[in-house]
Amino acid sequence: MLLFSTILDIEKSLTKDSFIKLVLEWNQGSPHESNVIKGIKWNGEHNIRYGNEKLWIDIEEYRNKNIIAVRFEKIEEDGAVWDTDYVMNFQDMKMSIRLDRSYLEEALTIDPKFSTPHFITLLIERGYVKKDGLLEVLKKPVSINNDNIQMLADIINGETTYRLPIVYISKTYYDDNPVNVGLLASKLKGAAHVLVQDSNCTNNKLKILCNEKNEYYGAIGIYFPRQAMGRRRYLYRRTTGIDNHLLEKVVQVVIQYSNSQMIETLYTWQGVNNALLRDRLFCQKEERAQAEEERRKALYELLLLKGNLDKTQEKMQQEAIKDAKAEADKILDSFEEDMLKLQEQVEQLSRVNDALTSENYGLRSKINTVDRVPVIFLGDEEEFYAEEIKEMILDALEEALKAATPKTRRYDVLRDILEKNAYKRIRDEREKTIKNMFKDYKTLSGIMRQELKDIGFEITDDGKHYRLTYYGDDRYKTTIAKTGSDWREGIADKISYLVGVFLQFKDNKFCKE
Repeated sequence: MLLFSTILDIEKSLTKDSFIKLVLEWNQGSPHESNVIKGIKWNGEHNIRYGNEKLWIDIEEYRNKNIIAVRFEKIEEDGAVWDTDYVMNFQDMKMSIRLDRSYLEEALTIDPKFSTPHFITLLIERGYVKKDGLLEVLKKPVSINNDNIQMLADIINGETTYRLPIVYISKTYYDDNPVNVGLLASKLKGAAHVLVQDSNCTNNKLKILCNEKNEYYGAIGIYFPRQAMGRRRYLYRRTTGIDNHLLEKVVQVVIQYSNSQMIETLYTWQGVNNALLRDRLFCQKEERAQAEEERRKALYELLLLKGNLDKTQEKMQQEAIKDAKAEADKILDSFEEDMLKLQEQVEQLSRVNDALTSENYGLRSKINTVDRVPVIFLGDEEEFYAEEIKEMILDALEEALKAATPKTRRYDVLRDILEKNAYKRIRDEREKTIKNMFKDYKTLSGIMRQELKDIGFEITDDGKHYRLTYYGDDRYKTTIAKTGSDWREGIADKISYLVGVFLQFKDNKFCKE
């Protein structure tokens, strides 16, 4: 399961030795003790392997194409396999960085804590990463002000493009950042450039420069290198404060784009190893053919001279034949050894294919594919949690089905859609959670606070009340009393509001059972 993939342009100052040293430094300096391979002593080899069968790092040089490929692999106790690949093409001065793990259902979604590999930080800090047009590849945001606003306008207008996506973050109405821009830039290092508006005072100037196509008041725009991808825009829904959900959405979209880019075979670990094996097999075939030809020639010449040879000469003949046969057998044995390696590689590729088959099956199950075109297209509203919008639509269809007359076209179509989609009724579980929490409400305990957070509520202290904001969106907020003594003063209505307006449950009447 591909978790991350990118290709970076590299400065010529990165040599083969410095590349290998940096990879080993990355491993030896890992903050995760379980990832560190013990006993590494590098003596300048370009083809070497360290570690054991469950934790290893392998370095392979492909001289014909001036490439060095590195794979770090770790097998967890539960059998999960993590692979990190660095493939450096010294002919084109480009580096591929890929992170994979064995397929699991939960790996289909990007972990909110995900950040691109630390090795990219080492490359940036040592000055090995080339500029991308006018922009340095950094792990921190670039400030946009009056001095460089034209550069941003050119990006928005589509007049300039970059190899990496551009993430532009506008200031909110109160001139704050809508997300933690430092954290976002760090998470997307090597995958995107993060540009941050220095002040919303530049809004009017930017509107003029790009014909009002710019993001403003906390909106975030993602501009992709390929024109066909266009751009994505995400609105800031809060009144104030940092929106962590918005940050996670941006990270997810950028990483998904990065992972979807096709790369050449020789920028993958498996591709380099396949090429090495093919070249070795070709050389072995040539050596074998040459040895066979020399052997036949030697035997022919010896047979011509056999009648004139004495016993001593005949003995020498036998030794020569023996030596020729031994050399030929040695070459044949080497050829057979490479054939065995090829067979092992075929088996490995078969296992990879099986894993991809499982992955594709899981993806098909995950997204509930339809035949040709979607029945309905999403609008601008972003999902607060997985399948939220789908569940709301299916809920509305179920209610409409109940009101429809059986054996009518409307009834049959609605029933067909409901049957073909996995309606999980997530809202029922959330409704049950809400009602159980407030059944005998006295005060907001630690457990209760955590349960509310688990279903998307942000909780802040507001004097005599607690303020609840649903997934950080200020359109959906209310207050509840700090103590159960205020129950008669409207707590029941507040919970009904939570259940009915925020969560869109069928029964928005809260009842204290």
